[in-house]
Amino acid sequence: MARYATVTSSKDADAYAALFTPDAVQVDPYPTPPRVGRDAIRAFMERSFDACETMTFEIRHIHPVADRAAITFHITVTVAGGPTMHIRGVEVFTVTDDGLISAVEAYWGDEDLTFEEPEGGAGAASM
Repeated sequence: MARYATVTSSKDADAYAALFTPDAVQVDPYPTPPRVGRDAIRAFMERSFDACETMTFEIRHIHPVADRAAITFHITVTVAGGPTMHIRGVEVFTVTDDGLISAVEAYWGDEDLTFEEPEGGAGAASM
């Protein structure tokens, strides 16, 4: 899971997709339609990475059980000239014996988003 956080924070869509099996399924956030396969997952993350200046993915807690792991996370996203966005949520992973992710579902919604104005801005605001 540490590698997942590091790669996500690197904003490298190819490295991110390489963490998954060729036929992996990603739902982010639930209940949006699933993205199936590395190419679809890479394209989704490339759009996400391109929309921000920086992204920091922090794992708060890990709960591994057999081939599954649930994590709580905090993502900090900055956009040039815009507010800093914070997303807090849960992801549930299924991982193969060779360490690749075969499935992941992310659980977060509008209530899990907060925004911080850039320095000199109007201060912190919550959505």
